[in-house]
Amino acid sequence: MFKTIVLALDGSEESRQAVPLATALARQDGARIVIAHVEERVVGKGGGPIIATEDEIQAAIRKEADDLSGEGVETSVEMRDVMLGGPAPAIVEIADKANADLIVTGTRGHSGLTGVLLGSVTQRLLHLAHCPVLVAPPTDRS
Repeated sequence: MFKTIVLALDGSEESRQAVPLATALARQDGARIVIAHVEERVVGKGGGPIIATEDEIQAAIRKEADDLSGEGVETSVEMRDVMLGGPAPAIVEIADKANADLIVTGTRGHSGLTGVLLGSVTQRLLHLAHCPVLVAPPTDRS
């Protein structure tokens, strides 16, 4: 059913909830995984990454791709950086370029009004993506 799955990772534990789901689907269908990571940068002179540990996050994502490939799941990494607009449009661009059949992502578990006010990347993906988006719920559901 799926040939190419884009797995959106931001380095958070919540986004990692999507890894087993995307991996299981890829194994089931013999699909490849494209891990999408978007670094948000501060706008302005000398603007750098918003997250101080961005280098560590990118290294962990590359290791995840290597591990999945080592386990027999064809995996590549696409990284982008953005200053405006947030990560969702860049993830959609990566998915479109990869001709993805599915985007898999995690969520921080914000509900209703909180999610709307925070402008969730997951919610933006649901509105912008040209393919289905599968959202892995957070494991802590208290």
